[in-house]
Amino acid sequence: MQEAPPPSGPPAWDGPPPPGLEPAQRTAMERMKELSAKVSIRWRLTLTYGALVFAASVVLLFSVYSIVAQAIDNNWPTLNVQSIQDQLIWQDAQQQAVTAAQNALVRSSLMALVGVGILSLIIGYFVADRALRPVAKMTATARKLSESTLAHQRIALEGPNDELKELADTFDAMLTRLNVAFDTQRRFVANASHELRTPLTINRTVLEIALSDPEASEDLKALGRTLLEVNARNEKLIEGLLLLARSERELAVRKPLDVQEVAQTAVEQVQPFAQEHGVTVVTDLVSAPTIGDPVLLERSVSNLLENAVKYNIPENGKVWIRTGMVDGALVVQVANTGQHVPAYEVNSLFEPFRRLHADRVESAKGAGLGLSIVRAVVQAHGGDVTAVPRDGGGLVVTIRLPTR
Repeated sequence: MQEAPPPSGPPAWDGPPPPGLEPAQRTAMERMKELSAKVSIRWRLTLTYGALVFAASVVLLFSVYSIVAQAIDNNWPTLNVQSIQDQLIWQDAQQQAVTAAQNALVRSSLMALVGVGILSLIIGYFVADRALRPVAKMTATARKLSESTLAHQRIALEGPNDELKELADTFDAMLTRLNVAFDTQRRFVANASHELRTPLTINRTVLEIALSDPEASEDLKALGRTLLEVNARNEKLIEGLLLLARSERELAVRKPLDVQEVAQTAVEQVQPFAQEHGVTVVTDLVSAPTIGDPVLLERSVSNLLENAVKYNIPENGKVWIRTGMVDGALVVQVANTGQHVPAYEVNSLFEPFRRLHADRVESAKGAGLGLSIVRAVVQAHGGDVTAVPRDGGGLVVTIRLPTR
């Protein structure tokens, strides 16, 4: 199977700068602000704590420096001398003693200040780490969150009622509101889809009865067949909405399965559809065990294959599918020949009702829910799905799932 080309970097400007866009000269203060913006909060706190401790040590040194001079002056013995020369000699000795003591204090204190500075940075780093530990916990919880984990995943920070505890509680309350909103949305889609299935089934039954009437005119039969096609398309849309709503819930079924068997079943189901469109399906299926819902995974792989067949080239199209283990993760990859897909359009294809070069239009090929269902199923299994343009046209869609 052909590999997708590596993503290209940002375009480089290879000419003179556009008029009016010459880079402005930055001042020293602006450079300092940019530098401070690149330093993490952990190191900013570390440097702040270290600077405060170092500044306090310097103030203490100068205080001791002054105290030593004053202590020597206050405790210097007085000498009753009559001559001015002896008095000057005695004062000069006092001054030399003060200076020698202060110089010795400075020399010994400078080495101590270096040690205090290093120690203050180390202590500051650990203090900052301790202070930011609740923030790290909130970040880890936010990374693990998805629509399927909002129901039970919370920060639940313990400790005093300080600013961090208030922030964590506010975040937990927001998660609760989001969970209620997602659950309400899923219930609405599921209920609306169930309610719409009944009249669509009745319409299909009435149309089939009308078409089976031998006395029906050709115009009536042509109209009935058109209405049946529209009704079938609507039924497929409703089924897709139901499956999407089910996929976005937490998995109710978790059992051991082999994705090789799931992919093989999906290939067998799509083979008649591929032959009808003149598309060849090439398989490279290797055993890859995991735990999950086999029905949902089979549906997601079938959606990828059906999309790969529908959006293929008119003649001699090909679809490749392979499964296996890569770097400790379970991988399912589907690629196809087809029209060129711009890289900036790829991510939007996973949105509901979104198709290439069209949004909610040209729905003859489908309802636009296939890739949305794939993404919902994969995320419910704790995995991720990515797509990149294939070199020569088409897409390469890769599903990665945890093994257990």
